[in-house]
Amino acid sequence: MQSSILRKYGDARLPRYTSYPTAPRFSPAVGPGTYADWLANLPKGEPVSLYLHIPFCRSLCWYCGCHTTITKKDEPILDYLAVLREEIHLVADHVSRRLCIGEVHFGGGTPTILDPAEFVALMDLLRHRFEFDETSAIAIEIDPRTLTSDMAQTLGHAGVGRASLGVQSFDPLVQKAVNRIQSEEITAEAVHHLRRNRVEKINFDLIYGLPHQTVRSCVDTAIAAIAMRPDRFAVFGYAHVPTFKKHQRMIDETALPDSMDRNDQARAIADVLTAAGYRQIGLDHFALPTDDLMRAQEAGTLRRNFQGYTTDTCQTLIGLGASAIGRTDNGYVQNEVALGLYARHITSSRLATSKGYRLTAEDRIRGAIIERLMCDFEVDVPAICSQFGFDPTPILDTGGRLQAMANDGVLEVTEGLIRVRREYPFFIRVAASAFDTYLEQSPRASGRTA
Repeated sequence: MQSSILRKYGDARLPRYTSYPTAPRFSPAVGPGTYADWLANLPKGEPVSLYLHIPFCRSLCWYCGCHTTITKKDEPILDYLAVLREEIHLVADHVSRRLCIGEVHFGGGTPTILDPAEFVALMDLLRHRFEFDETSAIAIEIDPRTLTSDMAQTLGHAGVGRASLGVQSFDPLVQKAVNRIQSEEITAEAVHHLRRNRVEKINFDLIYGLPHQTVRSCVDTAIAAIAMRPDRFAVFGYAHVPTFKKHQRMIDETALPDSMDRNDQARAIADVLTAAGYRQIGLDHFALPTDDLMRAQEAGTLRRNFQGYTTDTCQTLIGLGASAIGRTDNGYVQNEVALGLYARHITSSRLATSKGYRLTAEDRIRGAIIERLMCDFEVDVPAICSQFGFDPTPILDTGGRLQAMANDGVLEVTEGLIRVRREYPFFIRVAASAFDTYLEQSPRASGRTA
């Protein structure tokens, strides 16, 4: 890659576009009353997805960008679960029928911090208030350092079919620098327990751009991870935003790699994974040819949501728990982040929505364009505009940004058909940002492009 191209586009701090508009555009104008109306008018006959946020960990990883609370005791977790169960009842009561569930995702924090019996009780409640069938998919995020054999067995019995394991880096120097000590042996043991209990679909998360990370350590981590043969990898660039995540101030900024090094690390990981038989999916995912994610990409049905790339085709996502984000056809909603405020709403029999966003017709078009770019590395803008009965001319007016990228050889533009060249996958967010009319108004930065 030409260093001039990398310097021009590689330092941009851009959203990951897991939604459009992105979360900084959410406002208190969308509150509990609005969300109640949206729930009451969900389209009949369509399955929905659930996201449950478990915002607790036993220790803090300094790179973390999630909403989580550190606790050594179980009481705060049990108190939270009592409120979460109330919210499940509250949301279900706002809908005029039993909703059919397409997918369930437990995120955190560390969802497997729950006691096995508490997890079973939570799943039983979900099955009682919502309609599950044999096609309903259940996934969970796991910290391998705290997964017990009993919990792995519980997950299998509860019908969990996919687990995402945080790996990040196996380099001891990097682990110490981010306060996350996790050996290969612990990770392999977690994978063994899961597969033995029929949780057979395994994802690994890797991160590049961490303090003291090198191309060599990234490659070594990837090789060690490949030996455990997960079905998918998600490979993220570390976003250093200590202004917003104060615990990131514990990280030595002088040990962070620069943009050129980050790019080299990302490419090295991609090369190792593809050489081992994994295929790149969109910006930052890799999957075996037999994985559902690969089939979705080949079929043109790959989607992107708050969990990244997904095969989830549900139009409605119901977020449950503090800070959880949901979406209906009308727009986005987010629950209160603070645990106390979240609990106060729910125990008062009021939805915990703190902010959200009502989609406009143009938002839907731009969101569809951005999603196809992020998923397929190409998009036919006039075709999408035609589906919405919209003139593509104002959409394609990006202030010359697309043409500038075309002049630099990063992408091609032909009569509204935009293709990002495959040798520049890490600049896909730059291309997507050309269609983001709110980007300059955003009050906060996101991660770098690579």
